Amino acid sequence: MRYTEKTLTNSPLKGEEPGEFSAKEASPLRGGLVGSGLLELLSPARNLECGIAAVDHGADAVYIGAPRFGARAAAGNSVEDIQRLCDYAHQFGVKIYATLNTLLRPEELEPARLIAWDLYHAGVDAFITQDEALLRLALPPVPLHASTQMDNRTKEDVARLKKLGFNQVVLARELSLEQIKEIHKAVPDVTLEAFVHGALCVSYSGRCYASEYCFNRSANRGECAQFCRLPFTLEDANGNALIKDKYLLSLKDMNRQKYLEQMMDAGVRSFKIEGRLKDIAYVKNVTAAYREALDDILKRRPEFARSSYGTSTYTFQPDLSRSFSRGYTDYFLFGRTNDLASPDTPKSRGREVGHVKEVRWKKEDGRGCVIVSSTETFNNGDGLCFLDEEGKLQGFRVNRAEGNHLYLNSNLINSNFKIRKGNRLWRSFDKGWEDMMSGKTTERRISAQFLLEETEQGFRLTFTAEDGTNRSEEFVQEHQLARTDQTTSIKEVLSKLGDTPYICQDVEIRFSQPWFIPRSILAEWRRKIIDHSPLTIDRLATPETTLNDNSQCPPVNSVMFNGPSATAIAPWRKSVQECSMVNNPLMLCRFCLRHAWGQCKKEKTSQPPLGGEIIRWQDPLYLVLGDGRRFRLEFDCKRCEMKLLVPDKA
Repeated sequence: MRYTEKTLTNSPLKGEEPGEFSAKEASPLRGGLVGSGLLELLSPARNLECGIAAVDHGADAVYIGAPRFGARAAAGNSVEDIQRLCDYAHQFGVKIYATLNTLLRPEELEPARLIAWDLYHAGVDAFITQDEALLRLALPPVPLHASTQMDNRTKEDVARLKKLGFNQVVLARELSLEQIKEIHKAVPDVTLEAFVHGALCVSYSGRCYASEYCFNRSANRGECAQFCRLPFTLEDANGNALIKDKYLLSLKDMNRQKYLEQMMDAGVRSFKIEGRLKDIAYVKNVTAAYREALDDILKRRPEFARSSYGTSTYTFQPDLSRSFSRGYTDYFLFGRTNDLASPDTPKSRGREVGHVKEVRWKKEDGRGCVIVSSTETFNNGDGLCFLDEEGKLQGFRVNRAEGNHLYLNSNLINSNFKIRKGNRLWRSFDKGWEDMMSGKTTERRISAQFLLEETEQGFRLTFTAEDGTNRSEEFVQEHQLARTDQTTSIKEVLSKLGDTPYICQDVEIRFSQPWFIPRSILAEWRRKIIDHSPLTIDRLATPETTLNDNSQCPPVNSVMFNGPSATAIAPWRKSVQECSMVNNPLMLCRFCLRHAWGQCKKEKTSQPPLGGEIIRWQDPLYLVLGDGRRFRLEFDCKRCEMKLLVPDKA
């Protein structure tokens, strides 16, 4: 029986109570990375297809949304699909982490517990959680990872989570290398997980209530309405517009590909790619790019090793510039910089491909052509974009591409389409790339080898592989001298491993004489060895795994971390009055508008991103939505933080 609404009041799977399970039943893959040089590339999956693609393209672990309570309302998955993903991934020693990281209402605790047991039986290797009320439940013996939504910023935070039983902690994105080093030094026996790529929230994760306040959609319940991607006008106390209609809270995307080795040395062991709502092309490309980057480091750093096995070969060259991005930033990894914001658009501009050389309009026959100065190849169906004279992002689709002559939809001629000579162009949709990525783009195989040697009664065939498989079997067979050398034939037969996860890298033959073995018999021996190879999950040593220790967990009716637990608040939904207090702003941000626009009171040399003369802003400052609501900004310069407060009552 799998999870359905009808089974919520029943016991866990197979009718067994949690107490009847022993630690030995936990998946042997479920050990952590602590105390070893093992590294983990952790990729996202919105569904089964994306999860398999992540495994194939080199992920060491994959995180995927549970049927409910996964902090992405649009990315839930059935237990059956998660079980299929676990079965596939475990062949390569790849772990599957299920997200159970929304804040839970009291009446949702029991459904969440039952889902956890279903996921345990499906083979999930860890749960990523936010609400500490889960620790009070009789959960299965599966490691718990502390979600970044728990706002894990200090060594004290991580030490407390360790005490509660978390063995892996997803660090806040805003931490610098030095801060990560400090945490690792203080709590060396907790696996530190850090984001390396993808979209950024402007607020500390778990500390944003703007979506719930404005749209009744809680970010901590997986329903974020992306308040930070909306256009705002920045006003002073007198209502003067300082910056008008810009995406002032929209950040660029993270890209730390160049700094992975420094993150390793700081203590990071799990490198996380954001993107549980991204498409399969994104998962393939970004996973492959980071796999190659990590493997290059591992070649010269033998003290580290990847935590799964198998080698991926690609039919394409991974290129991060071809996947969704709003521009890139390393985001506080080396301290505060002035390259964080993307105020012109919250959308992906894609790869820069050149500039407009000439624009030709023929109104008489309804044809339009843009001639581009570029070394890129263009395709019918490409999507291009540019910033017009007002700084607004505009885009168009290429109906027909003839070299660098791009023919446009005739409807654009009489519209407000304002493309001009000299405009820089970005390709927001690459038709050729997307077509290529929609097909088979990789193959992941585990290195293996055979040893064939003679025995007194026949022959012995031994199969070994990098995943630890080692199987040997003796076969009774008459020794017959071959008329010709059989080496090539023997290697050819034994190397055919078909649709197994293995690839034969070598066949060693130890014969005293050139013996003859019929190809059909060799093939039968090979099949017997491969078909009887145990599953990967049974090949590994079982680590010590215990039921979660709840003895140090605070009572459910207390406030359990910096952000709220749904079970700790009565009534459940946080009141506007609470958010209006100084200690509970709608947003708490490391990003600072003053710094981004050359108005930092601590760094007098800071410059505005668009250049020009600095005109000093006078507090208080307000962000104004299109509907007229004014959100006051408060700046804590001592902590280098910015707060977005609830609008004052009329």
